[in-house]
Amino acid sequence: MNKEKTAIVIGAGPGGLAAAMLLAGKGYKVNVFEKQAYLGGRTSQVQLGEYRFDRGPTFLMVPHLLEELFSSVDRRLDHYVKLIELDPLYRLKFGELEFSPSRHSAQTEEQIERLFPGNGQGYRRFMQEEGKKYQRVMPLLQRPFSKLQDYMAKDVFAALPKLNAVGTVYQRLGRYFTDERLKYAFSFQSKYLGMSAWECPGTFTILSYLEHKYGLFHPVGGVNQICQAMAQVIEEYDGHIHLATGVKQVLTKNKKVVGIQLENGERLEADHVVINADFSTAMNTLFAEGELKKFSPAKLAKKKYSCSTFMLYLGVNRSIHMPHHNVLFAQNYEKNVREITTTKILSEDASLYVHNPSALDPTLAPAGKSALYVLLPVPNLTADINWQEKQEQVREAVLTRLEQEPELRGISSAIEEQEILTPLDWQEKQFVYRGATFNLAHSLDQMMTLRPHNRFEELDNCWLVGGGTHPGSGLPTIFESAKISTQLILEQDRSQIQRFKKQKNVVGEEASVWR
Repeated sequence: MNKEKTAIVIGAGPGGLAAAMLLAGKGYKVNVFEKQAYLGGRTSQVQLGEYRFDRGPTFLMVPHLLEELFSSVDRRLDHYVKLIELDPLYRLKFGELEFSPSRHSAQTEEQIERLFPGNGQGYRRFMQEEGKKYQRVMPLLQRPFSKLQDYMAKDVFAALPKLNAVGTVYQRLGRYFTDERLKYAFSFQSKYLGMSAWECPGTFTILSYLEHKYGLFHPVGGVNQICQAMAQVIEEYDGHIHLATGVKQVLTKNKKVVGIQLENGERLEADHVVINADFSTAMNTLFAEGELKKFSPAKLAKKKYSCSTFMLYLGVNRSIHMPHHNVLFAQNYEKNVREITTTKILSEDASLYVHNPSALDPTLAPAGKSALYVLLPVPNLTADINWQEKQEQVREAVLTRLEQEPELRGISSAIEEQEILTPLDWQEKQFVYRGATFNLAHSLDQMMTLRPHNRFEELDNCWLVGGGTHPGSGLPTIFESAKISTQLILEQDRSQIQRFKKQKNVVGEEASVWR
């Protein structure tokens, strides 16, 4: 029992890297295996010539949670990454009307009252009531929910009156705001979960609260630099990250995970295996046929999944003078969201998100040029859309919409570099099941103990991190999943050591009697 404990992490996404960093910092011998030739998974970097982009997440909120993650292994986040606070948070466009809130609540309230008369007081109530809810809900996002008894705890009973889990995000916002555009401004964050505000549980109004309370930040070099920083810490603790090294199968014995087999045939043993690969892809591909019962292919197919995204990464040969984050709302936003999530068709009138980080961060594009990131929410691959046929048509529609913005006129002729990522690409190139960019949906029947558990239910010594387990998708909760799972590993190993010591003491006492 004195031997060094070993852990294998499958996938070098943010959850896997966070778990590896925490375990390495606690003395575990850690090896991370990543199928891609680069770090980060959906939070990786895209490089096109001299232009650099975040592949997926571009919003970094509640940085103090990330700082705590680093400090738990005796490191400081600011020694690895420079964060720049954004002010305003973003620009939201409803036709000709522009709303640019900040975390300076007095300024935001004044702007709301000017643009949406009579709603300033509602904003004040939103910040007060949602702040109380956040304080009650946060403890539930920082511990496991593995069995029904986990609900019988003080923090759950304290949170219940504030959870708002029965209603939806949109319904909840009706308590605060009368203007539909303002409701959209505080509900579009449901898209971070890949869900509709008309379906997403009302609990998740805390997402917009977090932005308004704690602000949004840009790491120099992009959000992907958080993954680079964690990888550096892992290596400082003698952990090893193996890129372009795919895992073929998780090895088991007597309902316990004992190691992995790599795609090159090599077999490696470990005390623990942590799975950070896309949840449903991992369940479908990493285990022997018939080994899993609860997460069999047939049962996985019946689960609910998030929407997908159509991505455009554009290297543009001119400076773009627009804010860092921009959301261009469809004229009929509710119809647009319904088409993405329910009827599952491509909207003629669609909302767009435009990220313009090189205006703030000169490391992302050559001087006088811009790295522009454009995201169009679209249905996942359960929709009857042939992306090989539709890709160019959708690209043209997106560019036509961008050309309507004053800062982006003529953008089509200024493109030097371009990459497209469709839902089909998310599945085939990024190994995301059904192209569901935000993983399993966050419906009430797929949350907390009803979500795949951090301690994998079907096999011992197997652990889950990432958006497919509790507490869910989105970077802050993905980091919390790593904290929860690694804490469970530490507790299990401490318990085993204590049992071993007790057994050793008993044997020693029996031997002394015979002497």
